[in-house]
Amino acid sequence: MKADKLYLVGFMGAGKTTVGRALARRLDWRFEDIDEHIERTEGRDVATIFRQSGEAYFRAQERQALVDLLESRGVVVATGGGTPVDPANRALMARDGVVAWLDAPFSTLTGRLPGDGRRPLAANRGEMEQLYNERLAAYSQAQARFDVSRASVDEIVDHVADWLEH
Repeated sequence: MKADKLYLVGFMGAGKTTVGRALARRLDWRFEDIDEHIERTEGRDVATIFRQSGEAYFRAQERQALVDLLESRGVVVATGGGTPVDPANRALMARDGVVAWLDAPFSTLTGRLPGDGRRPLAANRGEMEQLYNERLAAYSQAQARFDVSRASVDEIVDHVADWLEH
């Protein structure tokens, strides 16, 4: 799977940012986080964007961030948990690079998430579980799936790098 751009998808708490940073260092690539890109562009954090402008506005900014990164090569991109839900986003990522799903059971992911409001869609665990189940079909369209529930960051980086290099 020779590629010069990797998109990491998965639910909140899957480790897209943590794994993405470590993987970019290993590959000697750049790292981009869609949420951080939006926060820099907007001058406000994701929770504030959701609260002040709504989810639809945030999703439009998410799409724009993907477009902004189209010309970038040698980059690992950590997407937002909802990024691949939009079919147009999935198509854009699939045409532009390769897509890997960092997967873990819902119970594992909830144990990793703070309940302090920094994750706007994680405030209600029941709604969050429904969202998780709704997103699985989108995540499953990635070219590869990596179970991150019982592996260290280094082990995950090894597996993803091996997949990319072969």
